[in-house]
Amino acid sequence: MKGTFSFILVLMVHTLLCAQNQKELTLEDVISGGKNYTQFIPQYKSYSFMGDSELLTLNQGDTLFLADKENSLQTIVSLTELNTLLKENNIKEATSLRGIKWVSNDLIWLQVTNYIVVFNITQKSIEYTIEYPAESQFLSFSAKAKAVSYVLNNDLYLAKVNEESVLIEKADKEGVVLGQSVHRNEFGIDGGIFWSPKGNALAFYRMDESMVTDYPLVNINERVATGENIKYPMAGMKSHEVTIGVFDLNTGSLKYLQTGLPKEKYLTNVAWSTEEDLVLVAELNREQNHMVFNAYDAQKGDLVKTIFEEKSNTWVEPENPAEFLPGSNKKFIWQSERDGFNHIYLYDVENGLIKQVTKGDWVVTKTLGFDKKGAYLFFEATRDGVMNRHLYKVSMSNGKIYKLSHQDGYHSFTLSKSHKLAIDMYSNLSTPREIQLLNLNNQKTNKLFSAPDPFEGYDFGEVKLGTIKAADGHTNLNYRLVLPADFDPDKKYPVVVYVYGGPHAQLVRNSWLGGARYWQLYMAQQGYICFTMDNRGTPDRGCEFEKVIHGELGEHEAADQFEGVKFLKSLPYVDENRMGVHGWSFGGFMTINLMEKYPEIFKVGVSGGPVTDWKYYEIMYGERYMDTPQENPDGYQKANVNLRVENIQGRLLVIHGAIDPTVVWQHSLVFIEQSIKKRKQIDYFVYPRHEHNVLGPDRVHLMEKVTQYFKDFL
Repeated sequence: MKGTFSFILVLMVHTLLCAQNQKELTLEDVISGGKNYTQFIPQYKSYSFMGDSELLTLNQGDTLFLADKENSLQTIVSLTELNTLLKENNIKEATSLRGIKWVSNDLIWLQVTNYIVVFNITQKSIEYTIEYPAESQFLSFSAKAKAVSYVLNNDLYLAKVNEESVLIEKADKEGVVLGQSVHRNEFGIDGGIFWSPKGNALAFYRMDESMVTDYPLVNINERVATGENIKYPMAGMKSHEVTIGVFDLNTGSLKYLQTGLPKEKYLTNVAWSTEEDLVLVAELNREQNHMVFNAYDAQKGDLVKTIFEEKSNTWVEPENPAEFLPGSNKKFIWQSERDGFNHIYLYDVENGLIKQVTKGDWVVTKTLGFDKKGAYLFFEATRDGVMNRHLYKVSMSNGKIYKLSHQDGYHSFTLSKSHKLAIDMYSNLSTPREIQLLNLNNQKTNKLFSAPDPFEGYDFGEVKLGTIKAADGHTNLNYRLVLPADFDPDKKYPVVVYVYGGPHAQLVRNSWLGGARYWQLYMAQQGYICFTMDNRGTPDRGCEFEKVIHGELGEHEAADQFEGVKFLKSLPYVDENRMGVHGWSFGGFMTINLMEKYPEIFKVGVSGGPVTDWKYYEIMYGERYMDTPQENPDGYQKANVNLRVENIQGRLLVIHGAIDPTVVWQHSLVFIEQSIKKRKQIDYFVYPRHEHNVLGPDRVHLMEKVTQYFKDFL
């Protein structure tokens, strides 16, 4: 009896010690903006190639090093050295070298306060500086032109070395936007300046929003709250009008491309020909189902010719500009989904399509340029599964494809100018981050850096990846399952489904922890199963998979998510009476949508920044997937979660940022108004001075609220 008691005591002490050895995560650890969050991001080393060479450099923030293949380091320049020179030139000291970019093998540049500083690493001297007003915005520097464009008081200027700034174009009325991103950053647009290859000219966007309806946001920080209007073109209403100007730096002349009527269309994927004589533009009609690819005379602005057209009964979405082959002013590649998957096509400016370069039931996700002779094109793709990303090269002559990366996982690459070497950074389910130097001729690798597991000593349970069938009965859908800490298959656990489910977001992949959000790891430590699945409508699976959602957002996505629920209910350790769902933006829409369509399933939901009625959403995104409310009234009605609020049986919390310029506050306010009318009790919380995402330290507050809601009611 005494021996048995002693054994039990030893076992209890051992169990207690093991539990104590496993550290507990906090929300400050797992939420961006939290005090400890950066400690849990896998460590990273900033490698790059020196200019046009194959020499490797490492930027540590306070020192830029030359690194050999064995990773031994030699100082190129230190922050102290640079700041000494800046001080001598009466320029405020830089705080870091992180922003450095290469001009050539000898020159680097960085932005320091209101200067562009070009530094000669060989001479250890400042090559030149370009000053611009401190209040400037939307800067764009061209090393070839030795010039920087900027916006000041809405007007567009150019500053060159040792010259006075010149006015490129004046915003001649309120509502005109110059040199900035347009069309609400859709179609791959992320800026408004397009420098010519030799730096002799620049093209820029001019957007006139004066005809777009003002939308009121409220600033509560004033003694008497004030309105802050933004331009917000809602689906089916008047859109903005965009034109493209071309400024010649040598002559100072300005011409606008004669893009003609109708004015309401999308001018995207602006590119220059190699010899700077042509500007190429993908022009998409407002319906987004017909694209024409036009070439314009860069000097005169006249239309030279339409090179090709693309049409679709759903949508055409050009996201990548033309890329000219080395040494050619005529041949270029274009990315298109016309055969059902995003692939590469070879064109000639004068003669049109030459051939399709890549083919197959997979998608090209990124191009990385040509070798020196233009014989091979390098690209990233899903050829070895949508969960992975790998590097390939394709012969431009015969279309033969060669796989260049081989470690299992999700890779991204930086190639040397010669395309003989690549910096390969990847992770997979169990690998936080690996960085290696990859020889593209023989595929041999040199490991540069291996990040330690930032969660060493923390137990949040196993992360599993798998597939289930979609609602159509044959399409495979990828899922991620995070099991609780100290998982016991004989117990029953509550489940939180984290959902997005919309276009342009793949949540499940073979990257570190399967792409899981750190909050899900925290919830797993708290005893929850966390589940995420990429339904049909999400990206990189081809047009049939993605475009099934056209005209009826929320239908197929919800049906697929329900298949995920059925899978969860089939697991013996899932408590089907304690299932919750959480998402933001499109995921917020999906959260409410799922609780309305399957009220008997979800006991608790937290919906953040939700679209509740697509007629309140903006034109570019909304009309691509839903057409206009006038054209598709039935589709808009089916997707309107405000009309089905009475179906909700579980406990629902809705959260919104009061100055959200993406999913405007009106969405959740109308939903709450309908809840009141239907006598449906909904919990609601507002972040008065936050936009679409609650960022910074306040994000911890947000996730405390989300977490506590599940703890209280699930």
